[in-house]
Amino acid sequence: MIYKKRYGQPFDTESVVGSFLPMMETIPYLTKEPDGFSYAMEPQDVLYGLGENVRGINKRGWVYESKCSDDGNHTEGKSSLYGAYNFMIVSGKDTFGVFIDYPGKVTFDCGYTDMDTLRITVAEENYDFYIIEGESLTDIVHQFRQLVGRSYIPPKWAFGNAQSRWSYMNEDEVREVVANYRANNMPLDAVVLDIDYMEHYKDFTVDAQRFPRFADFAAEMKAQGIHLVPIIDAGVKIEEGYDVYEEGVKNGYFCTNQDGTPFVAGVWPGRVHFPDMLNPEARAWFGSQYKVLLDQGIEGFWNDMNEPALFYSPERLKAFFENAAALSRKDNLDQNDFFGLVRSVMGLMNAPEDYRSFYHDTAAGRVRHDRVHNLYGGCMTRAAGEAFQTLRPGQRTLLYCRSSIIGAHRWGGIWLGDNHSSWSQLLANIQMMPAVQMCGFLYSGADLCGFSEDTTPDLALRWLEFGLFTPLMRNHAGAESREQEFYRFTDVLPAIRNMLNLRYALLPYLYSEFMKAALEDAPYFRPLAFDYPADPDAREVDDQLLLGEGLMVAPVHTQNAHGRTVYLPEAMKMLRLRSVSDYDEEVLPAGRHYLPCELGEVLLFIRPGHTVPVAQPATNTAQLDDTALTFWRFAPDGRPAPYRMYPDDGVTTDYNKPEHWRIVGQ
Repeated sequence: MIYKKRYGQPFDTESVVGSFLPMMETIPYLTKEPDGFSYAMEPQDVLYGLGENVRGINKRGWVYESKCSDDGNHTEGKSSLYGAYNFMIVSGKDTFGVFIDYPGKVTFDCGYTDMDTLRITVAEENYDFYIIEGESLTDIVHQFRQLVGRSYIPPKWAFGNAQSRWSYMNEDEVREVVANYRANNMPLDAVVLDIDYMEHYKDFTVDAQRFPRFADFAAEMKAQGIHLVPIIDAGVKIEEGYDVYEEGVKNGYFCTNQDGTPFVAGVWPGRVHFPDMLNPEARAWFGSQYKVLLDQGIEGFWNDMNEPALFYSPERLKAFFENAAALSRKDNLDQNDFFGLVRSVMGLMNAPEDYRSFYHDTAAGRVRHDRVHNLYGGCMTRAAGEAFQTLRPGQRTLLYCRSSIIGAHRWGGIWLGDNHSSWSQLLANIQMMPAVQMCGFLYSGADLCGFSEDTTPDLALRWLEFGLFTPLMRNHAGAESREQEFYRFTDVLPAIRNMLNLRYALLPYLYSEFMKAALEDAPYFRPLAFDYPADPDAREVDDQLLLGEGLMVAPVHTQNAHGRTVYLPEAMKMLRLRSVSDYDEEVLPAGRHYLPCELGEVLLFIRPGHTVPVAQPATNTAQLDDTALTFWRFAPDGRPAPYRMYPDDGVTTDYNKPEHWRIVGQ
């Protein structure tokens, strides 16, 4: 059951689309505080959720802020990353879900201040508060997902391998990437274009020198089974003669200062205005701009910098230069002067003062940005998603974004932001996935190999050994990172090729489980404790995940490791896979096992009574044959377990036809 109580006069986030009951007189479990709620935790209580955040699957022991933040340094000391996901589950003596529907800052003190107390603090008392009760953790998630609506479903080609970099600078560089993948017999479905494909970083433009015949080039790539996926940023460059800028100014579609003039900040192109994504008319206008690229053959996009990220405001930049000029006249800077200068230049970016200085025109009236900050990125996603329904009716369009909020999961997926190339970030990728998907963002994944800093061949391979299971599988690197396209790692190239082929071979299962999760509000990734709630050891595991109905994954995430310890809540069949056709299998009893797993091997576990359909690898998803299947199964009672597969066309939005389902493996 879902219960709701309203406090004050909340801003309508439009996150909730499902039904609920009025809250009972006294709120169970939680104690009402002047600025939120508190809950007395028992030692065994576990806290799940909060989406993309640091510090493991169990969020207990740290403090988190729902405050969409442009911060690529995802260390344990951070309290907020790119998204704001105010849904969590308390599991223990009481088991219930909590959702705070509020677009501003919410703090979840999960035993940080007082070890045994959960405190939820809302910036102002204008919010909707929900409690979800269910028969199990999975049931609570199921009900919550019904409350907030069906998750976005991308085209099937978006489940293929995607190669990205900041940036492929011209057509020939993209051709070289594709040619190298093909020459090395490695599957590829997409090449992602970062900001340098644009003309001077202007949204919805293409640089005529670097990509002189963009529509022809998109068609050339598509003929090879490759989709181009360009980036779109939140800021619109201020430039006379640029039609998007001029239309936005003419019609009042940009966020404004207190005096009503358009707000100005600096991002990639220099000075920009920000479309007022909370204004329905402006949102529809911005979404319509995607047509210029759709008309050139583009069928997928990624939205970036949509917290929105601010490099500087002109006023604060001017003050910084004046202060720096004054300091430059000194011939000796002490530590206060020097570090004050350093702090002031870093403080230009994403300054709270700037977020408090501009406004939105909404259906509820004029609202200062910081009060609704967390909605901006999700509304940019919505702008595109709603536009695609009109511009490409009945067709799926790929869309994933950096900053988001619950509700935007209906319009697009997310990637987990600008991570870095480290083993700790690989582990963080594993741990974030179930929490993100609990909040409805099924189409999700991290930048494989790491975005910033330099990856290594073993890290790239181990990351791929987990990433081959995530719905979004994208290798993305920053401009200053080493080149990390998978074909460059010659020392481990055969193993990388095998892992990429394994991804495509498993697509009949992975895609079907995704579609079940989307259409039936079921889990895709989840912690072990969701299916084994009575097992106290399962609660402790935070580096193994259940995947769909029948699999468990246990990635190796430690440098130089030749294996790992795996906990099995029940007997399972282990597959130690080196390729689709080269593997060891063994039935293991419940308990802890140290299992060898060399570089280039992946551990996969089949649960009792389950079957996994496996195809032959293919160059891309369009060439994948999901009718010629073999089956991996674990049938301890000797009876084969059939599998319910979803082999639709992967392109249209008519998801609910009964003929899309097929029983295989009987």
